[in-house]
Amino acid sequence: MSATGAGTGHVVVIGAGIAGLAAAHRLLARGARVTVLEASGRVGGKLLPGDIAGVRVDFGAESMLARRPEAVALAREAGLTDRLRSPATATASIWTRGALRPMPKGHVMGVPGTAAALTGVLSEEGLARIERDADLPRTEVGEDVAVGEYVAARLGREVVDRLVEPLLGGVYAGDAYRISMRSAVPQLYQAARTHTSLTEAVREIQAKAAANQQTGPVFMGIEGGVGSLPLAVAESVRARGGEIHTRVPVSELRREPSGGWRVTAGERVLSADAVVVAVPAPVAAGLLAAEVPAAAAELRAVEYASMALVTLAYRRSGTVLPDGSGFLVPPVDGRTIKASTFASQKWAWIADEDPDVIVLRTSVGRHGETEILQKDDADLVEVSRHDLREATGLDAVPLETRVTRWTDGLPQYPVGHHARVARVREHVAKLPGLAVCGAQYDGVGIPACIASAYAAVDQIGGDPRAAAYLTANPVQSLHGGAGE
Repeated sequence: MSATGAGTGHVVVIGAGIAGLAAAHRLLARGARVTVLEASGRVGGKLLPGDIAGVRVDFGAESMLARRPEAVALAREAGLTDRLRSPATATASIWTRGALRPMPKGHVMGVPGTAAALTGVLSEEGLARIERDADLPRTEVGEDVAVGEYVAARLGREVVDRLVEPLLGGVYAGDAYRISMRSAVPQLYQAARTHTSLTEAVREIQAKAAANQQTGPVFMGIEGGVGSLPLAVAESVRARGGEIHTRVPVSELRREPSGGWRVTAGERVLSADAVVVAVPAPVAAGLLAAEVPAAAAELRAVEYASMALVTLAYRRSGTVLPDGSGFLVPPVDGRTIKASTFASQKWAWIADEDPDVIVLRTSVGRHGETEILQKDDADLVEVSRHDLREATGLDAVPLETRVTRWTDGLPQYPVGHHARVARVREHVAKLPGLAVCGAQYDGVGIPACIASAYAAVDQIGGDPRAAAYLTANPVQSLHGGAGE
Protein backbone atom coordinates (compact mmCIF):
# COMPACT_ATOMS: atom_id res chain seq x y z
CA MET A 1 0.00 0.00 0.00
CA SER A 2 1.41 3.41 -0.92
CA ALA A 3 1.84 6.06 1.71
CA THR A 4 -0.67 8.33 0.07
CA GLY A 5 -2.96 5.98 -1.79
CA ALA A 6 -5.23 5.05 1.11
CA GLY A 7 -5.34 8.59 2.46
CA THR A 8 -3.90 7.60 5.85
CA GLY A 9 -0.18 7.87 5.28
CA HIS A 10 1.93 10.47 7.06
CA VAL A 11 4.39 12.23 4.76
CA VAL A 12 7.12 14.55 6.00
CA VAL A 13 8.25 17.17 3.51
CA ILE A 14 11.67 18.61 4.29
CA GLY A 15 11.92 22.16 2.97
CA ALA A 16 9.28 24.86 2.48
CA GLY A 17 10.45 26.47 -0.73
CA ILE A 18 7.99 26.42 -3.61
CA ALA A 19 8.87 22.78 -4.42
CA GLY A 20 8.27 21.56 -0.88
CA LEU A 21 5.05 23.54 -0.55
CA ALA A 22 3.78 22.30 -3.92
CA ALA A 23 4.51 18.72 -2.85
CA ALA A 24 2.63 19.25 0.41
CA HIS A 25 -0.31 20.80 -1.44
CA ARG A 26 -0.53 17.85 -3.86
CA LEU A 27 -0.14 15.28 -1.07
CA LEU A 28 -3.02 16.77 0.90
CA ALA A 29 -5.20 16.69 -2.22
CA ARG A 30 -4.49 12.96 -2.37
CA GLY A 31 -5.49 12.36 1.22
CA ALA A 32 -2.15 12.16 2.98
CA ARG A 33 -1.36 13.64 6.37
CA VAL A 34 1.47 16.12 5.85
CA THR A 35 4.10 17.77 8.01
CA VAL A 36 6.45 20.32 6.45
CA LEU A 37 9.72 21.11 8.23
CA GLU A 38 11.67 24.25 7.27
CA ALA A 39 15.05 25.19 8.69
CA SER A 40 14.73 28.94 8.14
CA GLY A 41 12.30 31.33 9.72
CA ARG A 42 10.02 31.67 6.68
CA VAL A 43 8.50 29.76 3.78
CA GLY A 44 9.17 30.49 0.14
CA GLY A 45 12.85 29.85 -0.49
CA LYS A 46 14.02 32.01 -3.40
CA LEU A 47 10.60 33.68 -3.62
CA LEU A 48 10.62 36.66 -1.29
CA PRO A 49 8.00 39.42 -1.20
CA GLY A 50 8.59 42.76 0.50
CA ASP A 51 8.21 46.48 0.02
CA ILE A 52 10.37 49.47 -0.79
CA ALA A 53 9.29 53.11 -0.49
CA GLY A 54 5.83 51.81 0.41
CA VAL A 55 5.44 49.74 -2.77
CA ARG A 56 5.17 45.93 -2.76
CA VAL A 57 7.88 44.22 -4.81
CA ASP A 58 9.77 40.96 -5.17
CA PHE A 59 13.26 40.57 -3.73
CA GLY A 60 13.67 37.18 -5.41
CA ALA A 61 12.24 35.69 -8.59
CA GLU A 62 9.64 38.02 -10.06
CA SER A 63 7.87 36.14 -12.85
CA MET A 64 6.89 32.64 -13.84
CA LEU A 65 6.72 30.88 -17.18
CA ALA A 66 3.05 30.72 -18.18
CA ARG A 67 3.50 28.50 -21.23
CA ARG A 68 3.89 25.58 -18.83
CA PRO A 69 0.82 24.93 -16.68
CA GLU A 70 2.22 24.13 -13.24
CA ALA A 71 2.88 27.53 -11.69
CA VAL A 72 -0.20 29.36 -12.96
CA ALA A 73 -2.39 26.36 -12.06
CA LEU A 74 -0.99 26.23 -8.52
CA ALA A 75 -1.54 29.97 -8.13
CA ARG A 76 -5.18 29.48 -9.13
CA GLU A 77 -5.59 26.55 -6.74
CA ALA A 78 -4.17 28.73 -3.96
CA GLY A 79 -6.77 31.43 -4.56
CA LEU A 80 -4.67 33.90 -6.57
CA THR A 81 -6.63 33.85 -9.83
CA ASP A 82 -7.70 37.48 -9.49
CA ARG A 83 -4.11 38.61 -8.86
CA LEU A 84 -2.45 36.98 -11.88
CA ARG A 85 -0.98 39.66 -14.14
CA SER A 86 0.69 39.77 -17.53
CA PRO A 87 3.71 42.05 -17.96
CA ALA A 88 2.74 45.54 -19.10
CA THR A 89 5.63 45.37 -21.55
CA ALA A 90 7.74 42.49 -22.81
CA THR A 91 10.13 44.69 -24.78
CA ALA A 92 13.69 44.43 -23.46
CA SER A 93 17.09 45.73 -24.51
CA ILE A 94 20.67 44.58 -24.41
CA TRP A 95 23.44 46.93 -23.25
CA THR A 96 26.34 46.08 -25.47
CA ARG A 97 28.99 47.76 -27.58
CA GLY A 98 28.39 51.04 -25.75
CA ALA A 99 24.65 51.41 -26.24
CA LEU A 100 21.23 50.06 -25.26
CA ARG A 101 20.07 48.08 -28.28
CA PRO A 102 16.68 46.42 -28.86
CA MET A 103 16.65 42.76 -27.84
CA PRO A 104 16.66 40.82 -31.12
CA LYS A 105 13.67 38.71 -32.07
CA GLY A 106 13.75 35.52 -34.08
CA HIS A 107 16.13 33.54 -31.86
CA VAL A 108 16.01 30.56 -29.51
CA MET A 109 17.83 31.45 -26.28
CA GLY A 110 20.02 33.81 -28.27
CA VAL A 111 20.65 31.44 -31.18
CA PRO A 112 19.34 33.05 -34.41
CA GLY A 113 17.63 31.47 -37.36
CA THR A 114 19.30 34.02 -39.64
CA ALA A 115 22.23 36.38 -39.28
CA ALA A 116 19.92 39.32 -40.00
CA ALA A 117 18.08 38.64 -36.73
CA LEU A 118 21.11 39.90 -34.80
CA THR A 119 21.78 43.03 -36.86
CA GLY A 120 22.66 45.89 -34.52
CA VAL A 121 23.84 43.64 -31.70
CA LEU A 122 26.73 41.91 -33.46
CA SER A 123 29.55 43.43 -35.47
CA GLU A 124 29.69 42.97 -39.23
CA GLU A 125 32.33 40.30 -38.67
CA GLY A 126 30.06 38.52 -36.20
CA LEU A 127 27.15 38.56 -38.64
CA ALA A 128 29.36 37.24 -41.44
CA ARG A 129 30.54 34.39 -39.22
CA ILE A 130 26.93 33.24 -38.72
CA GLU A 131 26.53 32.91 -42.48
CA ARG A 132 29.29 30.27 -42.55
CA ASP A 133 27.12 27.85 -40.54
CA ALA A 134 25.38 26.51 -43.64
CA ASP A 135 28.71 25.43 -45.18
CA LEU A 136 30.35 23.87 -42.12
CA PRO A 137 30.54 20.10 -41.64
CA ARG A 138 28.38 18.54 -38.94
CA THR A 139 29.29 19.24 -35.30
CA GLU A 140 28.59 16.19 -33.13
CA VAL A 141 26.88 16.81 -29.80
CA GLY A 142 27.10 13.29 -28.33
CA GLU A 143 25.32 12.67 -25.02
CA ASP A 144 25.64 16.34 -24.09
CA VAL A 145 27.60 19.46 -24.93
CA ALA A 146 28.06 22.95 -23.50
CA VAL A 147 25.70 25.47 -25.07
CA GLY A 148 28.44 28.02 -25.64
CA GLU A 149 30.91 25.52 -27.04
CA TYR A 150 28.46 24.17 -29.61
CA VAL A 151 27.01 27.53 -30.67
CA ALA A 152 30.47 29.09 -30.97
CA ALA A 153 31.60 26.19 -33.17
CA ARG A 154 28.66 26.73 -35.50
CA LEU A 155 28.08 30.50 -35.41
CA GLY A 156 31.15 32.07 -33.77
CA ARG A 157 31.91 33.28 -30.27
CA GLU A 158 30.31 36.69 -30.75
CA VAL A 159 26.80 35.17 -30.79
CA VAL A 160 27.57 33.42 -27.53
CA ASP A 161 29.31 36.34 -25.84
CA ARG A 162 26.80 39.05 -26.77
CA LEU A 163 23.47 37.20 -26.65
CA VAL A 164 23.49 33.57 -25.50
CA GLU A 165 25.65 34.34 -22.46
CA PRO A 166 23.51 37.17 -21.03
CA LEU A 167 20.27 35.25 -21.67
CA LEU A 168 21.53 32.09 -19.96
CA GLY A 169 23.18 34.19 -17.27
CA GLY A 170 19.80 35.68 -16.46
CA VAL A 171 18.50 32.20 -15.67
CA TYR A 172 21.49 30.41 -14.10
CA ALA A 173 24.00 33.14 -13.26
CA GLY A 174 26.34 30.71 -14.97
CA ASP A 175 28.86 30.39 -17.79
CA ALA A 176 27.43 29.52 -21.22
CA TYR A 177 30.64 27.66 -22.06
CA ARG A 178 29.95 25.25 -19.17
CA ILE A 179 26.14 25.03 -19.14
CA SER A 180 24.59 21.84 -20.52
CA MET A 181 22.66 22.26 -23.74
CA ARG A 182 20.73 19.06 -23.10
CA SER A 183 19.50 20.29 -19.71
CA ALA A 184 19.25 24.05 -20.20
CA VAL A 185 18.08 24.31 -23.81
CA PRO A 186 16.75 20.81 -24.61
CA GLN A 187 14.96 21.83 -27.80
CA LEU A 188 18.25 23.06 -29.25
CA TYR A 189 19.97 19.85 -28.20
CA GLN A 190 17.38 17.69 -29.92
CA ALA A 191 17.53 19.83 -33.05
CA ALA A 192 21.34 19.71 -33.10
CA ARG A 193 21.22 15.91 -33.13
CA THR A 194 19.20 15.86 -36.36
CA HIS A 195 20.52 18.88 -38.27
CA THR A 196 23.91 19.81 -39.66
CA SER A 197 23.11 23.53 -39.83
CA LEU A 198 22.24 25.17 -36.50
CA THR A 199 20.45 28.11 -38.12
CA GLU A 200 18.33 25.66 -40.11
CA ALA A 201 17.51 23.83 -36.88
CA VAL A 202 16.43 27.08 -35.23
CA ARG A 203 14.21 27.96 -38.19
CA GLU A 204 12.53 24.56 -37.87
CA ILE A 205 11.94 25.13 -34.14
CA GLN A 206 10.45 28.52 -34.94
CA ALA A 207 8.21 27.07 -37.66
CA LYS A 208 6.88 24.42 -35.29
CA ALA A 209 6.26 27.04 -32.62
CA ALA A 210 4.38 29.18 -35.14
CA ALA A 211 2.25 26.23 -36.22
CA ASN A 212 1.36 25.47 -32.59
CA GLN A 213 1.04 29.08 -31.53
CA GLN A 214 -0.09 29.33 -27.92
CA THR A 215 -2.25 32.25 -26.98
CA GLY A 216 -1.71 34.36 -23.92
CA PRO A 217 1.46 35.72 -22.34
CA VAL A 218 4.71 33.77 -22.15
CA PHE A 219 5.24 34.93 -18.55
CA MET A 220 2.99 35.90 -15.68
CA GLY A 221 3.40 37.81 -12.46
CA ILE A 222 1.22 38.17 -9.38
CA GLU A 223 -0.08 41.46 -8.06
CA GLY A 224 1.88 42.06 -4.88
CA GLY A 225 4.76 39.93 -6.16
CA VAL A 226 5.42 36.32 -7.14
CA GLY A 227 6.71 35.99 -3.57
CA SER A 228 3.09 35.90 -2.47
CA LEU A 229 2.65 32.51 -4.20
CA PRO A 230 4.37 30.41 -1.50
CA LEU A 231 2.54 32.34 1.20
CA ALA A 232 -0.81 31.52 -0.43
CA VAL A 233 0.15 27.86 -0.95
CA ALA A 234 1.27 27.62 2.68
CA GLU A 235 -2.04 29.09 3.80
CA SER A 236 -3.88 26.55 1.65
CA VAL A 237 -1.77 23.72 3.08
CA ARG A 238 -2.65 24.75 6.61
CA ALA A 239 -6.33 25.19 5.72
CA ARG A 240 -6.37 21.58 4.49
CA GLY A 241 -4.91 20.32 7.75
CA GLY A 242 -1.23 20.23 6.88
CA GLU A 243 1.34 21.35 9.43
CA ILE A 244 4.21 23.70 8.56
CA HIS A 245 6.96 24.26 11.12
CA THR A 246 9.67 26.87 10.52
CA ARG A 247 13.01 27.14 12.33
CA VAL A 248 13.08 23.35 12.49
CA PRO A 249 16.22 22.08 10.74
CA VAL A 250 16.25 18.34 10.10
CA SER A 251 19.45 16.72 11.30
CA GLU A 252 18.92 13.05 10.40
CA LEU A 253 16.85 10.87 8.11
CA ARG A 254 16.83 7.13 8.76
CA ARG A 255 14.83 4.21 7.46
CA GLU A 256 12.99 2.20 10.10
CA PRO A 257 13.26 -1.61 10.14
CA SER A 258 9.48 -1.69 9.68
CA GLY A 259 9.81 0.19 6.41
CA GLY A 260 8.85 3.70 7.46
CA TRP A 261 11.11 6.69 8.14
CA ARG A 262 12.44 8.41 11.24
CA VAL A 263 13.01 12.12 10.85
CA THR A 264 15.06 13.83 13.55
CA ALA A 265 14.81 17.60 13.87
CA GLY A 266 16.46 18.85 17.03
CA GLU A 267 14.56 17.31 19.92
CA ARG A 268 11.68 16.32 17.68
CA VAL A 269 11.55 12.83 16.25
CA LEU A 270 8.83 12.19 13.67
CA SER A 271 7.72 8.89 12.21
CA ALA A 272 6.66 8.99 8.59
CA ASP A 273 5.41 6.58 5.96
CA ALA A 274 7.22 8.61 3.32
CA VAL A 275 9.57 11.57 3.01
CA VAL A 276 9.99 14.18 0.29
CA VAL A 277 13.39 15.91 0.41
CA ALA A 278 12.90 19.39 -1.08
CA VAL A 279 16.07 21.23 -0.06
CA PRO A 280 19.18 22.42 -1.96
CA ALA A 281 21.72 19.80 -3.02
CA PRO A 282 24.27 20.24 -0.19
CA VAL A 283 21.58 19.90 2.48
CA ALA A 284 19.93 17.01 0.66
CA ALA A 285 23.32 15.28 0.46
CA GLY A 286 23.72 15.51 4.22
CA LEU A 287 20.28 14.07 4.85
CA LEU A 288 20.64 11.22 2.37
CA ALA A 289 24.20 10.25 3.31
CA ALA A 290 23.25 7.54 5.82
CA GLU A 291 20.66 5.71 3.73
CA VAL A 292 21.50 6.61 0.11
CA PRO A 293 25.24 7.40 0.11
CA ALA A 294 25.55 7.12 -3.69
CA ALA A 295 22.86 9.76 -4.23
CA ALA A 296 24.46 11.94 -1.56
CA ALA A 297 27.81 11.77 -3.36
CA GLU A 298 26.19 12.92 -6.60
CA LEU A 299 24.42 15.81 -4.89
CA ARG A 300 27.59 16.96 -3.15
CA ALA A 301 29.10 17.52 -6.59
CA VAL A 302 26.38 20.02 -7.63
CA GLU A 303 27.83 23.54 -7.84
CA TYR A 304 25.95 26.74 -7.05
CA ALA A 305 26.27 30.37 -8.08
CA SER A 306 25.73 33.29 -5.74
CA MET A 307 24.19 36.61 -6.73
CA ALA A 308 22.71 39.76 -5.29
CA LEU A 309 19.70 41.82 -6.29
CA VAL A 310 19.84 45.57 -5.78
CA THR A 311 16.39 47.19 -5.62
CA LEU A 312 16.18 50.96 -5.97
CA ALA A 313 13.16 53.26 -5.58
CA TYR A 314 13.15 56.74 -7.13
CA ARG A 315 10.75 59.66 -7.14
CA ARG A 316 9.03 59.69 -10.54
CA SER A 317 9.36 63.44 -10.96
CA GLY A 318 12.46 64.04 -13.04
CA THR A 319 13.21 60.31 -13.52
CA VAL A 320 13.22 59.29 -17.17
CA LEU A 321 13.89 55.72 -18.26
CA PRO A 322 14.04 54.09 -21.68
CA ASP A 323 10.92 52.23 -22.74
CA GLY A 324 10.62 48.53 -22.01
CA SER A 325 11.04 46.09 -19.18
CA GLY A 326 14.80 46.51 -18.74
CA PHE A 327 18.05 45.28 -20.22
CA LEU A 328 20.64 42.50 -20.14
CA VAL A 329 24.40 42.99 -20.04
CA PRO A 330 26.88 40.60 -21.71
CA PRO A 331 29.87 39.84 -19.46
CA VAL A 332 32.18 40.52 -22.41
CA ASP A 333 31.31 44.23 -22.13
CA GLY A 334 33.05 44.42 -18.75
CA ARG A 335 30.22 45.97 -16.74
CA THR A 336 29.44 45.10 -13.13
CA ILE A 337 25.70 44.56 -13.31
CA LYS A 338 24.44 41.71 -15.45
CA ALA A 339 20.87 42.96 -15.88
CA SER A 340 18.34 45.55 -14.80
CA THR A 341 14.57 45.31 -14.57
CA PHE A 342 12.44 48.44 -14.80
CA ALA A 343 9.93 46.91 -12.39
CA SER A 344 7.45 49.78 -12.45
CA GLN A 345 7.30 49.59 -16.24
CA LYS A 346 7.17 45.81 -16.40
CA TRP A 347 4.41 45.37 -13.80
CA ALA A 348 1.57 47.89 -13.93
CA TRP A 349 0.46 47.08 -10.39
CA ILE A 350 3.74 48.44 -9.00
CA ALA A 351 3.18 51.77 -10.76
CA ASP A 352 -0.47 51.79 -9.67
CA GLU A 353 0.40 51.33 -5.99
CA ASP A 354 2.22 54.64 -5.97
CA PRO A 355 2.33 56.62 -9.23
CA ASP A 356 4.98 58.91 -7.69
CA VAL A 357 7.51 56.09 -7.20
CA ILE A 358 9.60 54.23 -9.79
CA VAL A 359 11.21 50.90 -8.83
CA LEU A 360 14.21 49.37 -10.60
CA ARG A 361 16.41 46.46 -9.76
CA THR A 362 19.80 45.25 -10.89
CA SER A 363 21.52 41.89 -10.47
CA VAL A 364 25.20 41.27 -9.85
CA GLY A 365 27.26 38.12 -9.53
CA ARG A 366 27.81 35.09 -11.75
CA HIS A 367 29.21 31.63 -11.17
CA GLY A 368 32.85 32.00 -10.17
CA GLU A 369 32.54 35.75 -9.53
CA THR A 370 33.11 36.07 -5.80
CA GLU A 371 34.97 39.37 -5.53
CA ILE A 372 32.00 41.60 -6.39
CA LEU A 373 29.80 39.90 -3.80
CA GLN A 374 32.36 40.58 -1.07
CA LYS A 375 31.56 44.29 -1.36
CA ASP A 376 29.21 45.71 1.24
CA ASP A 377 25.64 46.74 0.44
CA ALA A 378 26.50 50.42 -0.02
CA ASP A 379 29.17 49.56 -2.58
CA LEU A 380 26.78 47.30 -4.52
CA VAL A 381 24.26 50.14 -4.62
CA GLU A 382 26.92 52.53 -5.89
CA VAL A 383 28.17 50.23 -8.66
CA SER A 384 24.57 49.63 -9.69
CA ARG A 385 23.88 53.37 -9.81
CA HIS A 386 27.06 53.90 -11.82
CA ASP A 387 26.10 51.31 -14.43
CA LEU A 388 22.50 52.53 -14.58
CA ARG A 389 23.78 56.06 -15.19
CA GLU A 390 26.09 54.83 -17.95
CA ALA A 391 23.34 52.78 -19.61
CA THR A 392 20.29 55.04 -19.22
CA GLY A 393 21.46 58.45 -18.00
CA LEU A 394 19.63 57.98 -14.69
CA ASP A 395 21.47 60.16 -12.19
CA ALA A 396 18.83 60.76 -9.51
CA VAL A 397 19.35 59.91 -5.85
CA PRO A 398 17.22 56.92 -4.79
CA LEU A 399 14.51 57.32 -2.17
CA GLU A 400 15.39 53.93 -0.77
CA THR A 401 17.57 50.95 -1.66
CA ARG A 402 17.77 47.34 -0.61
CA VAL A 403 20.34 44.65 -1.35
CA THR A 404 19.17 41.03 -1.23
CA ARG A 405 21.94 38.44 -1.31
CA TRP A 406 21.26 34.95 -2.60
CA THR A 407 24.33 33.05 -1.47
CA ASP A 408 24.59 29.73 -3.34
CA GLY A 409 21.16 30.55 -4.71
CA LEU A 410 21.31 29.05 -8.21
CA PRO A 411 22.31 25.44 -8.98
CA GLN A 412 24.52 25.05 -12.04
CA TYR A 413 23.67 22.70 -14.89
CA PRO A 414 27.03 21.71 -16.42
CA VAL A 415 27.54 19.19 -19.20
CA GLY A 416 26.34 15.80 -17.96
CA HIS A 417 23.79 17.24 -15.55
CA HIS A 418 20.99 15.07 -16.95
CA ALA A 419 23.02 11.93 -16.26
CA ARG A 420 23.70 13.04 -12.67
CA VAL A 421 20.01 13.64 -12.05
CA ALA A 422 19.18 10.22 -13.50
CA ARG A 423 21.69 8.58 -11.16
CA VAL A 424 20.35 10.45 -8.12
CA ARG A 425 16.80 9.39 -8.87
CA GLU A 426 17.87 5.82 -9.60
CA HIS A 427 19.57 5.51 -6.21
CA VAL A 428 16.72 7.20 -4.33
CA ALA A 429 14.08 5.02 -6.02
CA LYS A 430 15.60 1.90 -4.45
CA LEU A 431 14.15 2.98 -1.10
CA PRO A 432 10.33 2.99 -1.04
CA GLY A 433 8.69 6.09 0.36
CA LEU A 434 11.55 8.46 -0.52
CA ALA A 435 11.70 11.11 -3.24
CA VAL A 436 13.59 14.32 -4.02
CA CYS A 437 12.60 17.55 -5.76
CA GLY A 438 13.75 21.13 -6.26
CA ALA A 439 15.67 23.48 -8.53
CA GLN A 440 18.77 21.27 -8.80
CA TYR A 441 17.05 18.58 -10.84
CA ASP A 442 14.85 19.49 -13.81
CA GLY A 443 15.01 23.27 -14.19
CA VAL A 444 15.46 26.34 -12.02
CA GLY A 445 12.21 28.11 -12.91
CA ILE A 446 9.07 28.04 -10.76
CA PRO A 447 7.11 25.65 -13.03
CA ALA A 448 10.11 23.29 -13.15
CA CYS A 449 10.32 23.18 -9.34
CA ILE A 450 6.60 22.48 -9.08
CA ALA A 451 6.79 19.79 -11.77
CA SER A 452 9.59 18.06 -9.86
CA ALA A 453 7.48 18.24 -6.68
CA TYR A 454 4.53 16.58 -8.36
CA ALA A 455 6.80 13.89 -9.79
CA ALA A 456 8.13 13.26 -6.27
CA VAL A 457 4.57 12.86 -4.95
CA ASP A 458 3.80 10.37 -7.72
CA GLN A 459 6.98 8.45 -6.93
CA ILE A 460 6.25 7.93 -3.25
CA GLY A 461 2.77 6.88 -4.33
CA GLY A 462 4.33 4.12 -6.37
CA ASP A 463 4.28 5.75 -9.82
CA PRO A 464 7.78 6.61 -11.15
CA ARG A 465 6.68 7.67 -14.64
CA ALA A 466 6.60 11.44 -14.05
CA ALA A 467 10.06 11.45 -12.49
CA ALA A 468 11.42 9.37 -15.36
CA TYR A 469 9.84 11.72 -17.89
CA LEU A 470 11.29 14.83 -16.25
CA THR A 471 14.72 13.26 -16.07
CA ALA A 472 14.61 12.63 -19.81
CA ASN A 473 12.84 15.91 -20.66
CA PRO A 474 13.97 18.75 -18.39
CA VAL A 475 11.88 21.90 -18.22
CA GLN A 476 13.55 24.62 -20.23
CA SER A 477 13.95 27.69 -18.02
CA LEU A 478 13.22 30.32 -20.65
CA HIS A 479 14.34 33.81 -19.82
CA GLY A 480 11.54 36.12 -18.75
CA GLY A 481 12.96 39.51 -19.59
CA ALA A 482 15.82 41.58 -18.33
CA GLY A 483 16.81 41.14 -14.73
CA GLU A 484 15.31 37.76 -14.00
